[in-house]
Amino acid sequence: MAEENKKVEKEAKASGKTETSKWNKFVAWCKRLPKRIATPFKNMWYELKKVSWPSKHKLIVCSVIVLVFMLCMGVVIGLFDMGASALIRLLA
Repeated sequence: MAEENKKVEKEAKASGKTETSKWNKFVAWCKRLPKRIATPFKNMWYELKKVSWPSKHKLIVCSVIVLVFMLCMGVVIGLFDMGASALIRLLA
């Protein structure tokens, strides 16, 4: 098979048909493009089917924990900011 392809390429080069060869490669690339685009999305869909999703209760509990943690960290960072601002006012 590979020998036949090489033979065809040599004949095309000898007859000056490299433009049609490039055109054929471009057309083949365009035909494969939709499949090449769809493949990662199909793979992603199959992987998402394998995921063990949390229950509604566990999702709510974890979300509340994250929100409380963010609120606490916001307060801590705010206090550090107020302390740094007060320190800079004292030094200036």
